[in-house]
Amino acid sequence: MEQYLNEAQKKADVLIEALPYIQKFNRKIIVVKYGGSAMNSEELQKSVIKDVTLLKLVGFKPIIVHGGGKAISRWVEKTGKEAQFINGLRVTDAETMEIAEMVLGRVSKNLVTMVEELGSKAIGISGKDGGMITVKKRLSGGQDIGYVGEITSVDPKILFDMLENDYLPIVAPIGLDENYDTYNINADEAACAIAKAVNADKLVYLTDVEGLYRDFEDKSSFISRISVSQAEQLIADGIIGGGMLPKLSNCTDAVRGGVNRVHILDGRIPHSILLEIFTDKGHGTMFYEDGEI
Repeated sequence: MEQYLNEAQKKADVLIEALPYIQKFNRKIIVVKYGGSAMNSEELQKSVIKDVTLLKLVGFKPIIVHGGGKAISRWVEKTGKEAQFINGLRVTDAETMEIAEMVLGRVSKNLVTMVEELGSKAIGISGKDGGMITVKKRLSGGQDIGYVGEITSVDPKILFDMLENDYLPIVAPIGLDENYDTYNINADEAACAIAKAVNADKLVYLTDVEGLYRDFEDKSSFISRISVSQAEQLIADGIIGGGMLPKLSNCTDAVRGGVNRVHILDGRIPHSILLEIFTDKGHGTMFYEDGEI
């Protein structure tokens, strides 16, 4: 009995610690960008979806924006084609775009099924639906890389309609240009643009790293909180580079665009979203506007 009471007390303490955060963020919109290694494991997928569904049940209004790059590469290879990248961007011809749309649609519906299994309502859409995401052709170093889009505008009406009717939107990063041609979009950029358009209180990036480091080889250089000016200075000083650079730019852009907080979390850690949002210490990197903390 004593052991049971101790375990119950620990659970109660966790709930009490979470209470002020639940009150603070009630009815607030949170955009979760989901991709990377956390999508490769069914167990981690279910963990992420449980987290997001719980957020919905305690009063948040979550929106998931998902990637699927590794799955797209696998399907491209199955057709006998070899995935090509220029400056980190996938070269997307018409056939590859068709594959990408198929794969991303399949990912959306799988995530919808997981949410529905937990007793909540979800709808899988792409940026094409409701004219949500408009793009123009994106070049990479002046080179034409095919159907890769740069976002020019986001019309969030369809997202607001879904949230108002208690659905969890799950968005695939695909958009249309002015000629109604279909384009693939970087999921990080799509999440940033959507978060700004819906005036989200939080934007969460689930990644393959613990967060931001001044020096990735030095684990003691981990940064748990950083203002946008400090982050921009790290970029200007050349301290942050490689694959983290565009993600960092999206984080600062989102905060400058009105998103209250942006978080980089390790999506490989089970329940990383809950640990960051509902505990006093958190565990990832949080970006905030200058002067707020």
